[in-house]
Amino acid sequence: MGLPEYDNHYYAAYIPNNNSVISVKRNQTDLLKLPVQFYSAFIRDYDAVAFYVADTTGIHNPAVIGVDFNVVDKDGNVKAPSDSGRYTITFPKAQRKMDTIYIKLLNNLVSGTRRVEIQIREHQTDQYDVDIFSTAYRRPIDIK
Repeated sequence: MGLPEYDNHYYAAYIPNNNSVISVKRNQTDLLKLPVQFYSAFIRDYDAVAFYVADTTGIHNPAVIGVDFNVVDKDGNVKAPSDSGRYTITFPKAQRKMDTIYIKLLNNLVSGTRRVEIQIREHQTDQYDVDIFSTAYRRPIDIK
């Protein structure tokens, strides 16, 4: 928009730009890939960090980290969340880029569908803001 107050304001959103549910089989061995687009029109001298969480608030049959799934890196290594339960994606030099959140299913034998939402969260700092699209910030996952 050319307005200086938006020069350090970015967006992180799922691709495709929607909040649609993904259904997966609990015994899937391939990593589940959730593509994330970082929207930026600039290259900066700082890295921008986006947050995401595995949220089960209000879900009747919640999927459990370490039992039903793990959040992992591209090589399948388990990622540890911060004390507040957040995971991070870093976008070097705050440059427009695609990245991926990876989920590994653990083949839990408990019957029934279990659900988790992987939600991208806003992140505001003194230097920049990473915002979300209300239409593309959560990815519900049904593990069947």
